[in-house]
Order: sequence, then structure tokens, then C-alpha cells
Amino acid sequence: MNHTISSNESIPSAKKKIIVLGSGPNRIGQGIEFDYCCVHGLLAIKECGYEAIMVNCNPETVSTDFDIADKLYFEPVFWEHLWEIIELEKPEGVIVQLGGQTALKLAKKLHEKGIRIFGTSFDNMDIAEDRGRFSDLLKELEIPYPQYGTAFNAEEAIEVAQKVGFPVLVRPSYVLGGQRMRIVLNDEDLENAVVSLLKHIPDNKILIDHFLDRCQEAEIDGIFDGEDFHVMGVMEHIEPAGIHSGDSNAVLPAFNLTPLEVTTMEHYGEKIARALDIRGLINIQFAIKDGTVYVIEANPRASRTTPFIAKAYGVPFLNIATKVMLGANMLKDFKIEKKLDGFAIKEPVFSFNKFPHVNKELGPEMKSTGEAIRFIKDLRDPYFRKLYKERSMHLSK
Repeated sequence: MNHTISSNESIPSAKKKIIVLGSGPNRIGQGIEFDYCCVHGLLAIKECGYEAIMVNCNPETVSTDFDIADKLYFEPVFWEHLWEIIELEKPEGVIVQLGGQTALKLAKKLHEKGIRIFGTSFDNMDIAEDRGRFSDLLKELEIPYPQYGTAFNAEEAIEVAQKVGFPVLVRPSYVLGGQRMRIVLNDEDLENAVVSLLKHIPDNKILIDHFLDRCQEAEIDGIFDGEDFHVMGVMEHIEPAGIHSGDSNAVLPAFNLTPLEVTTMEHYGEKIARALDIRGLINIQFAIKDGTVYVIEANPRASRTTPFIAKAYGVPFLNIATKVMLGANMLKDFKIEKKLDGFAIKEPVFSFNKFPHVNKELGPEMKSTGEAIRFIKDLRDPYFRKLYKERSMHLSK
């Protein structure tokens, strides 16, 4: 005689609850930086009077410490597990902006089930994630962007590449850390790249962008509350275009861009945030060539550089952004004072010593496993001069 025994040690409280989704196990493209975001988000939720519930499955992170959230579900950040938790806890809603791409990918399911997503709506986040829809938006806003096309096989890819012009950047859609992204120079290399991509990620839509060679890359992180747009920081990459942003040394604030280029980036950032009706965080990547500022992509969530900027300037940006997502505060409620004497450099951290047979050549597919921060007084600093000299040598090749 079979007896089905079910038990549940989780007893929901009567308090209003908010769930924060973490980023799961550390991996290239999505690491410990998002743990900082989740921890500060949880603390902000508590300050707003809600019960803060954390869903994550990484024992190495502070967000899964027993005393950070009011309640921790140490579960994989997969839909099946999340739905069971939601059914039990009946939260006011879920925050997906703090846990990187893993959390963001669950927004569609939450939207379909009618679960409230705090902050930016699913449809507006999807416009930023979908290259076709996002390029249409940029065209409407009269913001420059690299010519692009989409394909589902090698034959279509060659047609698109001939239309947008070589060199092209080939990548699958909706992936993490530039996975299987390649820069190709001719039809033969393009065909090989597409065949390889479809072999590893079948049925994926392939994005083909004209690659802006020998240009400067930069990015901004911002917060938008529906009225005001605050630029947390403008970071200029030391490495040239073609190196993934996660593998680039980046300087805060920008050191070699003209005031007009920086102002243009901030202006485009605000236009995009307003058009997407962002509530909370947004990261936008730019390429600057011959004085023209091009938008490469927008991430409607916390980026890996958000904690870096918060620490460099000494401002609790994640606390502020979470309260904006919840609708508890507007940006004008906060007195934001940035304190940085000189410059902060974001240094990528690599683990090649643990993976001796991995190709160490950097490109559009991310290889770093973390990042560190270095403060310098001015641009005469020997460390910075060495980095910039290496960049100049790279460009002259």
C-alpha cells in the first residue's frame, strides 16, 4: 500500500512580500557582481516595510546568507521552482532587474502568469532585448546604430552580410556574455561561424551587425523614475572595439572622449530610457567613430558595472534604484553626492592559470571571471599609461 507523504517547512507570513531573483551559479558573463545588487535590493525592500524573499542557489554569495533576506529559498532560479514559491507566498510582485540575465529571462513567464514585475514592464524589457525591435526604436528616435540583419541559416546570413558590409559581428540572440559571438571578414568565415553556432544552439535566430572597426567603446549606467534620468556613471573602455565589455579595462569617468560625445551619450541614454518607460536601472553600450556616437545595445537591468560605479563614487545606487522600482521614492527624494578624487579603473580578472589550454586571445566572447577596482589620482599614473600604450600598439597592428 503506497502512502504519499508531503511536507512543507515554509510557512508564509501575513506581511506583504517581494521576491528578488538571483543569478544562480557563478559563470562567465554573470558573476558575483549581481550578488551585490541583490543584497542592496533586499535591504531596500526591508526599509520600505516589505518582507524580502530571496530566491537563489549559490552558496558562495552573501545574498544567500541566512541573515540577509527575511526568507531565503535556496532553489535553482528556474521557472518550475519559482512558480511553486509564488503560489505559496503570494507576493506583491517580483524584482528581476538585480539578478543579471538569468533573472531577466524569467520575466516572460511571470508576465504570462499575470505576476507583477516591479520596475520596467516585460514588453519594454523585451524591446531592449530583441535586436530587431530595439533597432526599430533607435531608428524612430533618430539615434545612430550599426546596420544589422537577422538570419536563420548560412545562406540568409551571407545575404545580410553583403547588405550591411563586412566586417560583421555574428551572434545568437538572447545569450549571456557574448557566447559564440564572432567577428568575420568574408563569406567563407561567416558560413563556418553560422554552421558552428547552429550546431551548438539549434534553431536560434542569428544577428548580423556591421562591425565598427577601430572605434572607441563606452557605456553608461543610469536610473530612470518616469520623470528624471540620473546618469550613475560614464565609463570609457581602454581596449578597442571587438573586445567584450566584460574583458575590457574601463575608466570612470571618461578620460579621452570629448564633452560633446559624453553629452550625446547621456542625451541618447535619456531618450532610450523614456521611450522604454524604464523604472529602475538601464545600461547602454556605445561605439564612437569619427565623432559619431552609435548605440550598440541596451540592458534594462543592473549591469556588472553598477556595483563598480556605486563603490567608486560612494553612492548607494542599488538602494536608490530598488526604491524607484517599488515606486516608494523618486530620484528627487535622494541627495546624490558623488565623491571620486581622480579616476577609478575597472580591471577584468582572468582565471587562465586554472584553464591552461583555453585560448587566451580576447575577442567578442567574454573570458574574464570577475573584476577588480583600482583608483588612480590622474592620467599620468604609470599603471594607466602602460594600459593605454598597449591599446595604442593593438590599434596600430
